[in-house]
Amino acid sequence: MIRYQVGDVVRTRKPHPCGGDQWEVMRTGIDFRIRCLTCGRVVMIPRPKFEKSVRAVVRSGGDDNQTGK
Repeated sequence: MIRYQVGDVVRTRKPHPCGGDQWEVMRTGIDFRIRCLTCGRVVMIPRPKFEKSVRAVVRSGGDDNQTGK
């Protein structure tokens, strides 16, 4: 089972009506709050529906906190 965390960017199987297929995870739990990176729309969906719709994790939320130097 994949563990999702706040800040992850995921690619979905179906595109949003605006044409974007990348979403940022804003909240996890029983429901997920995700934000479309193309148009900025925020959507809350139940965990089972979210997990079925995710194709891949594009960027992990933990990557942004690392400083190279």
